[in-house]
Amino acid sequence: MRVLFSIGAVLIAGVLAGGDVAGIAAPGPTFDSPKSQPQRLASDKDAQTVDVELILAVDVSYSMDMDELAIQREGYAQAIQSKEFLQALKLGPNGRIAVTYFEWAASTDQKIIIPWRLIDGPETADAVAAEILKTPIRRASRTSISGAITFAMPLFDEDPYRGLRRVIDISGDGPNNNGSPVTVARDAAIEKGIVINGLPIMVKEPSYSTMDIDNLDYYYEDCVIGGPGSFVITIKDRDKFKEAIRTKLLMEVAGRMPERRVVHVADKDKEPRVSCMIGEKIWSDRWGR
Repeated sequence: MRVLFSIGAVLIAGVLAGGDVAGIAAPGPTFDSPKSQPQRLASDKDAQTVDVELILAVDVSYSMDMDELAIQREGYAQAIQSKEFLQALKLGPNGRIAVTYFEWAASTDQKIIIPWRLIDGPETADAVAAEILKTPIRRASRTSISGAITFAMPLFDEDPYRGLRRVIDISGDGPNNNGSPVTVARDAAIEKGIVINGLPIMVKEPSYSTMDIDNLDYYYEDCVIGGPGSFVITIKDRDKFKEAIRTKLLMEVAGRMPERRVVHVADKDKEPRVSCMIGEKIWSDRWGR
């Protein structure tokens, strides 16, 4: 069942403030079968278990302005270093997570900024944050959410750590307009037991000169996210950018939804409120390819 949350204050390891959240109120999946991970070299005896294997997939398409890209980078770095994040980290059964961070644009354009890193306290959190901030900001053409998901999936097999949950965290400010349909990639990830969460960025008014659409949050809810416990946090205010990123990471680390009244919205098996091919249609209508 899909549910919609509006967060004013979320209690996860203290008081958390955030944006609008939509998702599926269910616990995350558990990965305890080594047979499903043939590329892992470590045996069960030697593998280091983490609470979640988290992939941060960050949009750097040209529709994102340089200020947004800078705030986005700073938001992730500050969230990882925050006391709330470190407190939430310790609430997990293992008290540590594995994280990797990559930037994406077109279906063939993904760049890993942070290879898999263990975060188990302030020192490792500071090291990851520093790596994120020191990399030069870049922009690239097209928007392929499907390409980002497809690129992310095999990264889990390269992770030396073994997570109780696997999560892909997608942030972006527009619909898929390049590569395979986003629902194909989403469904492939869900079949592997991977959860996809979304951070649609809606801080600008939709413009014909860009690939912006109305109701990008609905698009993310109905076409992008999936899996038990999946959710969307929408950013509609530039001043709330960093706050929303922090809330999202806290929820992913804690592995649970906020304790708020829920309002049911469309189920996954119902017709999407926004066409899942809207980005491809806009691109074709404007440029004929």
